[in-house]
Amino acid sequence: MTDFSINPTGRKQGRFGQIALRWSLYLILCLFALYYLMPLFVMLTTSLKSLEEIRTGSLLSLPRNITFEAWSTAWSKACTGIQCEGLRPYFWNSILLSIPAVAISTLIGALNGYVIAQWKFKGSNLIFSLMLFGCFIPFQVVLLPMARVLGILDLAGTIPGLIFVHVVYGIGFTTLFFRNYYVTIPQELVKAAKVDGAGFVRIFWSIFLPLSLPIVVVTVIWQFTQIWNDFLFGVSFSQAGTQPVTVALNNIVNSTTGVKEYNVDMAAAIIAAMPTLLVYVVAGKYFIRGLTAGSVKG
Repeated sequence: MTDFSINPTGRKQGRFGQIALRWSLYLILCLFALYYLMPLFVMLTTSLKSLEEIRTGSLLSLPRNITFEAWSTAWSKACTGIQCEGLRPYFWNSILLSIPAVAISTLIGALNGYVIAQWKFKGSNLIFSLMLFGCFIPFQVVLLPMARVLGILDLAGTIPGLIFVHVVYGIGFTTLFFRNYYVTIPQELVKAAKVDGAGFVRIFWSIFLPLSLPIVVVTVIWQFTQIWNDFLFGVSFSQAGTQPVTVALNNIVNSTTGVKEYNVDMAAAIIAAMPTLLVYVVAGKYFIRGLTAGSVKG
């Protein structure tokens, strides 16, 4: 007779192997996380040290006496080139630049995606292809034409000019996001709304916008990150008084006046990166959900 009994020893060994494999994966992931977080740890600890402690201590050592003097200096008194001025005015410049640019490019992208996805017209696919092609144009290619356009519009060296630049360059991406999301919305909703007498604006406002929260989150995070971290457009199309925080950070780090203050450089870098870091910490899970929300039609 065949014995179909279960071997308790083998079952325990198999379970032990699964647990060991799981903890091994956790250990590997923790090592990778520590490796990638090490620069942030060095930046944070260095920003909390005095210059004397930085010169005499180890790079990976914790600060013996925590001080926020470097943070205060980076925010309000750091030297940027010839003048001594902190990140504060440039930080607010970036806020004044990013919020309108994100809002305008998101709204235009939503309207473009809505038209291309649900209101087909002759040449719509060609227009979408051209806008998609614009996503892959390098920043450097548009510098001279954009500088010429800003000069004609009398927006050169101004924050509205930078807003215009980022809106124009971001429309391709925002249109792509919304178009790919809106094609998953059933056409029956649009047809039913038309039967009830709803027009173009009413359908967009009452049907599509309420369903757009996932892709709006994706677009806002994407655009805010791109605009806040931009350096090339900021340094090319701004002047003294309108420069974004990334340009000011570059000036602080490359300043040659006096003794090199590494703690101030690290504090300034953290301050400049804080908004995007907070955005991803707060809304990171919604970013992933938004990316996958329009991946399957139906």
